[in-house]
Amino acid sequence: MIPLLIYIAIFIAAFFIVTKVVQKAVPADYTSLKTVTFGDESAVRPNRAAGIISILTIFLMWGIFTGSNLLPGFLHAPGPFEGTTTFTYTAEANGETDDAEVTVIVHPREVETNTPEVDPGDGFAKNDGAKVAQWRTGLINVDRNDDLTKSDGAQVVAINGEAIAPGETVYIDGGSVTLSDKGTPNFEPTRGWQMEPLYLPAPEEVWTRTITIASEGFRNFTLVEHLGYSLFRVIVGFLIGALVGIPLGYAMGLSNWFRGWFDPIVEFMRPVPPLALIPLVIIWAGIGETGKIILLFLAALWIMAIAARAGVSGVKISKVHAAYSLGASKWQIMRHVIIPNSLPEIFTGARVAMGVCWGTVVAAELVAAEQGAGMMIMTASKFQNTDIVIMGIILIGVIGFGIDMLMRWAERILVPWKGKG
Repeated sequence: MIPLLIYIAIFIAAFFIVTKVVQKAVPADYTSLKTVTFGDESAVRPNRAAGIISILTIFLMWGIFTGSNLLPGFLHAPGPFEGTTTFTYTAEANGETDDAEVTVIVHPREVETNTPEVDPGDGFAKNDGAKVAQWRTGLINVDRNDDLTKSDGAQVVAINGEAIAPGETVYIDGGSVTLSDKGTPNFEPTRGWQMEPLYLPAPEEVWTRTITIASEGFRNFTLVEHLGYSLFRVIVGFLIGALVGIPLGYAMGLSNWFRGWFDPIVEFMRPVPPLALIPLVIIWAGIGETGKIILLFLAALWIMAIAARAGVSGVKISKVHAAYSLGASKWQIMRHVIIPNSLPEIFTGARVAMGVCWGTVVAAELVAAEQGAGMMIMTASKFQNTDIVIMGIILIGVIGFGIDMLMRWAERILVPWKGKG
């Protein structure tokens, strides 16, 4: 909840600063302004300042809640307690009570620390020492060196002078003490707001691991080879799906017979997630490259067929009649009217299909692969190498974003008439 509130606060502050202060200070170019209309995609363009601030905000919050060394200390969220703390427990036995002090050292999980040595003191309850790792809890068997133990009827009745019963909790400096069902104090250090490195390492740790894998490789393959295998599978599967799906979509858009024949099949397969086909594809083609290509082909096929069908169906009949009135043949109508007017829909479908294929190949590599981004993520997760997992996720997102931007650029070059009626 706290990260979400911080994110919303940054969004609101950036919005008002950029749109109400910075942009108002720059003279407006009224000749370039457009009236936003539905169907005119070029009327709204992304605010570049908003995009840059959005990315920086994500990395800022990542650093804030991981205690990154890239940020000054005052920007760090409160971290987990580290150091030495003490609490006093009161033991009762045979109608008598006695106090003893427990000294606890809280240390980073990756740092080995010795249990502190303490003077046991007088009385039947003896002083104790214990060590607990950050983000962990530790049962402190306080009666292990007491003169009177649980077998003698001794029990803990108070922590720092505050009465306690099994299941109850008393908060102390640096953490809290909960009495277990058997009457043993369980110390939990204060966790703070930062994420444990096991779950979310700092940005510099992920970057360091990326450099290491880029130079040394991962499981006998370089990082470029892993990403190259994934990209190759996506491109081949997408191209085959497009080569089959686009003609199929054109046929469904131009022929009642083809539409009636293939529409039930396409509409049946369209909502089936490609991941649901993985077991069947493995049975059919095994776990090698052929099976992955077939899976990606099926992921792209239905999307491209529907996009081509929608593109043909969306051609205005007035344009067809105008072409006929000028003496155009059926092939000329197909070449100069149907195909150009359907290309915007096809490019939109291609962007969607590439995104689906990219996500599908990663999932397919999670199941069975010796190379690929998905294999890296799955293998790293088995050994709790979270930095490699996050590295893989970031690289997958960056490559996917790059593919989409490349297709948008190709669309602007090849279909400049999109959104212009």
